[in-house]
Amino acid sequence: MEEFGTYLTKIEAILEKDAAFKFEAYTFVLAALHDTVTKLKKPRHISGQELAEGIRKYALQQFGPMAKTVLKYWGVHTTLDFGKIVFALIEVKLLSKQPEDRLEDFDNVYDFDEAFGKYKIQDD
Repeated sequence: MEEFGTYLTKIEAILEKDAAFKFEAYTFVLAALHDTVTKLKKPRHISGQELAEGIRKYALQQFGPMAKTVLKYWGVHTTLDFGKIVFALIEVKLLSKQPEDRLEDFDNVYDFDEAFGKYKIQDD
């Protein structure tokens, strides 16, 4: 149970430093990462673009036509915001990165209006 407390404390520390995104945005990105990685044939490190796409699919699965509304309520308006959340989680050591990973990897991966404007779930 202590591990869960540490997890909460680390996200709360992010929020104290920068409250741009709601608590739920951080936990959602972690859940979407888990969902994305578990769907791979073999677990591996994924790129920012792959994670942004995984987050899109997970958001549509979880929230359907309300996905864009929910994300915006949490303060998430662009794929770069996903990157900011990921790098904040890296900073508090809830996630790790490879040397080649950059915040810019999340920039303009897709347009929110196009990605979430029409309700659709695409399977690969």
